[in-house]
Amino acid sequence: MYTIQANPSGTRSIEVSKENLETIERYGLFRHLIDSNGIVDETVLDKLKLNIRSLIAAQEENSKDLLDLCIDVIYHNNMKAFGLQQLIKLYLTWLSEEDEK
Repeated sequence: MYTIQANPSGTRSIEVSKENLETIERYGLFRHLIDSNGIVDETVLDKLKLNIRSLIAAQEENSKDLLDLCIDVIYHNNMKAFGLQQLIKLYLTWLSEEDEK
C-alpha cells in the first residue's frame, strides 16, 4: 500500500494499492493523457475520468478492477490535479521498480 499527498500542504492523502497501479498499467490509463505542455490540471483529471468511464461502458466482462480504482483513487474526495500529479509520479516510480525486477 502506498500513500500519495493530495494537496500541497500535505494535510490530505490518498491510499493507493499495488492492484490500483497494476490496473493503471493494464489499461494504459496514463498513456497520451497529458498534453505537450506537461501540465497536470483539472482538465487532465476530467479527461482521465471520461476515459475510465468509456472503458467501463465498453467492457462486456467484469470491470471490477477499474471500479475499484475509481472508488479508491480517481473519484476519491481528496483527488484533485495535485493528487493526480502525485499519482503519476508514484506510478512512474513503481513502474521503474517493476522493470528492475
